[in-house]
Amino acid sequence: MNLRTRLAIAGGSIAAGAMLLVSVVLYPAVEANLRGQIDSSLVAAAGKAPDVAKAIKEKFKGTANESSFPSVPLGIGSTQLQIVPDPVRAGPSTEFVDVTARDVEVAKGTAAAYFRTAVYDGVAYRIYTAPFPGAPGTLVRTAIPQSDPAPTLHQLAWLLAGSTVAAGLLAALASRLAARRVLRPVRRLTETVELIRTTGDLAIPIPTDSQDEIGRLGSAFAGMTAALDDSVGAQRRLVADASHELRTPLTSLTVNLELLAENLADTQAPHLAAEALGQAGELRTLINDLVDLARYGQPAFHTEDVRLDLVAERVAARAARRATEIGFDLACAPTLVHGDPDALERAVANLVDNAVKWSPPGGRVLISLEAGALDVADAGPGIPDSDLRFVFDRFYRSPAARAHPGSGLGLAIVRQVAEAHGGTAEAVPSRTGALLRLKLPVCQLP
Repeated sequence: MNLRTRLAIAGGSIAAGAMLLVSVVLYPAVEANLRGQIDSSLVAAAGKAPDVAKAIKEKFKGTANESSFPSVPLGIGSTQLQIVPDPVRAGPSTEFVDVTARDVEVAKGTAAAYFRTAVYDGVAYRIYTAPFPGAPGTLVRTAIPQSDPAPTLHQLAWLLAGSTVAAGLLAALASRLAARRVLRPVRRLTETVELIRTTGDLAIPIPTDSQDEIGRLGSAFAGMTAALDDSVGAQRRLVADASHELRTPLTSLTVNLELLAENLADTQAPHLAAEALGQAGELRTLINDLVDLARYGQPAFHTEDVRLDLVAERVAARAARRATEIGFDLACAPTLVHGDPDALERAVANLVDNAVKWSPPGGRVLISLEAGALDVADAGPGIPDSDLRFVFDRFYRSPAARAHPGSGLGLAIVRQVAEAHGGTAEAVPSRTGALLRLKLPVCQLP
């Protein structure tokens, strides 16, 4: 069962349920109203009893019955009126329903007028019993057959039943027609997603023209496919770049090893071996960088509060032991950040290693940290303005950097770590040397 059919059934069921509820409330109300009208007409007929009695006396004036009331019920429309003269006695009656002890009390004035239902000659009557006005001891009874309102109630019941069914069917039809229009964006979105699944083309545009929940769902799908497309594109670029970067040192390593194998007795053998070891080291570095680049692109498995200033001090101390000809100046304010400690230390180390690589012997590297911004400045030749926005790209190496060892991934790792922690990495224009900045959101120090 598709969604449109379910919506149609739901709409029809709601309308039918509403009509049924209305019927359950309306039918007893109408029935009670009709009963009330009958009782009112009985009371009104009883109030006319003196006029009826007077008319009867006028009719029988000069006859033997002039001074007596007829006890046989008189028909006034559909209402029966009976006057029971004094003395009123309880017992069976051949003219109408039996006279009860309560009727006797009403005639005496010791009980109030009342309504009751009784059967006479196979017909159920609604009867009103009251004392005759102006004649103590005399009783007046008015009655209407209970079957009188039945046809009206039967018609009402059929009308309500038919209306309930009709309302449910009409609502179901209207709901299905409305659902066809309302669900049109859902159908378009479904068709587009199925097309993306079939073709594998994540660049297919997803319709997001509506401003309702469907539009928001389409926007979410569009954002998801865009992120997937970027991820797939990045993976393809990474594979292409990695294959290119790996091919060069691997080729050189292979050639040097072949020459070494052919000329073991040659005086160049130590040189070739050293070259092969150096190229193997470059391969190891490149592979490690690729692994780190992939690892730091994933959500961190372990995060904690990290003192970034202490991380910078540790990294600078290690670099100073390796590069004894380079000086280091630190101006790091206490700074607390939250993140992956290993990733943050790797990012800081890459910035410092880059500064060491470009600094001449006797040069100094300045490491400063304030308000979450870690600046690493070197005394090298600097970065041309045209290259500033590319230095953090994967495998990007400026023409001047091609003579230096490196994979072109160190600064890319810095940017990836920064973005994973909600920060940024940028190359800042500088008049002397290069200035690279890692900016991270800070936490309140305890």
